[in-house]
Amino acid sequence: MSDEELKLLTIEDPDELDFFERWRCTVDKGQTPQRVDKYLAEHMPGTSRHRIQRAADAGNVWVNRMPVNNNYKVKPLDLIQVLLNHEPRDYTVFPENIPLNIVYEDNEVLVVNKPAGMVVHPGHGNYEHTLVNALAYYFRDTVDMNDPAVGLVHRIDKDTSGLLLVAKTPEAKSCLGQQFYQHTTQRTYNALVWGTFEENEGTIVGALARDNKDRTRWRIWDPEENPLAKDAITHWRVLERYPYVTLVECRLETGRTHQIRVHMRSIGHPLFADEKYGGMEILKGLPTQKYRQYIQNCFALCPRQALHAKTLGFTHPRTGEAMFFDSEWPEDMTRLIEKWRHYEPNTLNNDN
Repeated sequence: MSDEELKLLTIEDPDELDFFERWRCTVDKGQTPQRVDKYLAEHMPGTSRHRIQRAADAGNVWVNRMPVNNNYKVKPLDLIQVLLNHEPRDYTVFPENIPLNIVYEDNEVLVVNKPAGMVVHPGHGNYEHTLVNALAYYFRDTVDMNDPAVGLVHRIDKDTSGLLLVAKTPEAKSCLGQQFYQHTTQRTYNALVWGTFEENEGTIVGALARDNKDRTRWRIWDPEENPLAKDAITHWRVLERYPYVTLVECRLETGRTHQIRVHMRSIGHPLFADEKYGGMEILKGLPTQKYRQYIQNCFALCPRQALHAKTLGFTHPRTGEAMFFDSEWPEDMTRLIEKWRHYEPNTLNNDN
């Protein structure tokens, strides 16, 4: 496999793990035994052997899903996976005194509850007022948020609220990165979606990649049609039923960009007020002006996708303790759900 082929097939679009650089390849049938660090240095464009060796020392080079040392000799058809910290950025993150809702903190990790409307990480025209800028101020005397070896381990969308995990040491970030990469973390989201369900729970399986017609959106692909499409699995269950909308819990096995939003839309249940994926349309309900006004009032209460990263579970990188955190809905989502809980369809079934 050529370097260009390897790059095409293994460099992936950003998702929750885009704070790391990930590589994946299968060794050619005719490959002679060779040290894995040397093999990767020859096949990963722009990556030094020393950087690969550091990754292996941190347990971030796997062959056939098992961590290996640098002196491992690759064999034909070995599956190699690599998780690297990004190189230093070409811009500086400046600290900003922005209030943070800290849920938990110790010497290795911090858990923060992000509000809706806050961009997680600087970039693409958002170099200020992000969560990372706020963390840079909070950690100004202890942790360098310009060092890619520490910091956020995953992300959520700007208009999604909820829990995020921050590593305060390189060792913690490496360990937590492995947990996210191997899908051993536990995360659930609460979402208000359009429509009602006959079933109480289900699973959505669909590989995700960017929409070829709109690069800001994602869609489900047949992996044979798009080799960049990444497997994605969402388990959902009904929490509360209302006329025309449903409160669901989504549990992720994978953490792809827009995963819940795309998956729920794919089964006919877009997230309420999700403009990008059709949730700002009145998809269910009554053909009356009163009902249309009711929905507009709901949109005004929560003018973003009704999605909250509610729980987060992981293994502590130093103690090995199972950590689990649960967060309350933010005010906008609480008010929206309360409005639906008290919905009275009989008052909206005509315009008289």
